[in-house]
Amino acid sequence: QVRLEESGGGSAEAGGSLRISCEVARNTYSYYCMGWFRQAPGKEREGVAAIDSSGNTNYPDSVKGRFIISQDNAKATLYLQMNSLKPEDTAIYYCAAQFRYRYERPPLGRYDYHYWGQGTQVTVSS
Repeated sequence: QVRLEESGGGSAEAGGSLRISCEVARNTYSYYCMGWFRQAPGKEREGVAAIDSSGNTNYPDSVKGRFIISQDNAKATLYLQMNSLKPEDTAIYYCAAQFRYRYERPPLGRYDYHYWGQGTQVTVSS
């Protein structure tokens, strides 16, 4: 059973930066997609970054140029570097993984992922 555990959430001022991490346990799949999602109160969970086992990435326009997803395979850890933070980035951030299907580009849809972490809070003040 794959387990995902996020860490590194916290608070930042607008314009600042934060990096959150996701430790991935028991991933034995050669192909995978991993993503970062966020959910603000009263809003749907949305994808903010995705990466596959080949290193292909995908971002929505709302974070493109500000967020960077990366992975350290030796440490089995996924990262999300968030720069130029805005108050609207405030949310609980979740990492997710899927191993069933191959995609040309790692997807950003929440229903494309089957394993989820518990989430970490990110708060950006103005």
